[in-house]
Amino acid sequence: MSSYKHLFFDLDHTLWDFDANCSETLQELHGVYGLEKYQIRLEDFIEKYKLINNRMWYDYNRGKISKEEIRDTRFELTFEELGVERSLTPPTLNKDFINICPTKANLFPFAHEVLSYLGQKYTLHIITNGFRETQDVKITTTKLDMYFQEIINSELCGYLKPDKRIFEYAILKNKAHARDCLMIGDDLYTDVHGARNAGLDQVFFNPKELEHEEEVTYEIKCLSELKKIL
Repeated sequence: MSSYKHLFFDLDHTLWDFDANCSETLQELHGVYGLEKYQIRLEDFIEKYKLINNRMWYDYNRGKISKEEIRDTRFELTFEELGVERSLTPPTLNKDFINICPTKANLFPFAHEVLSYLGQKYTLHIITNGFRETQDVKITTTKLDMYFQEIINSELCGYLKPDKRIFEYAILKNKAHARDCLMIGDDLYTDVHGARNAGLDQVFFNPKELEHEEEVTYEIKCLSELKKIL
């Protein structure tokens, strides 16, 4: 057993399979709204939305845009980049996406198995930049709530990862020390860089085996590898 006492997990793209859940939701909405009438192919709709959403989250995590801007414009931008007038975007499309997507239950392989194993040895937490109202649904729907002592949300504590203050907040709240804590996440900027700046060791979850030059404490491509580290 390692010397760590607290393990902090990111949620989206680390435990909760955003790409799979997003694709399922967009497929459902494409049919419900009959988007073929705009000559929008399902594959193009999914691909373009993900590109735009990822780009906007990149800016959000860097403090360049607001939560409201993401929600108010991502589908309009998707329509626009697919050659359809923004004004034709169904006004309830984003609301339906927000209501449906968090109820999807796809997790990365071995998520429950690994969390059950780690929960017997460490105190587990989540640190997320995701919006509180959707993250709570995701965690409950997938029954991840049974493993975690608390969910630390950037909206509630006032700091976005990679700001080291969100990690310091988590450490202080648990009366811990940085050396006792390990951060596990998929984002080199928000999770790895942020945790390192706060003095925490990090695990970079890299299922796509992306090349990078970032210094990380550990790197894995499958959650099951955490059992070897911890």
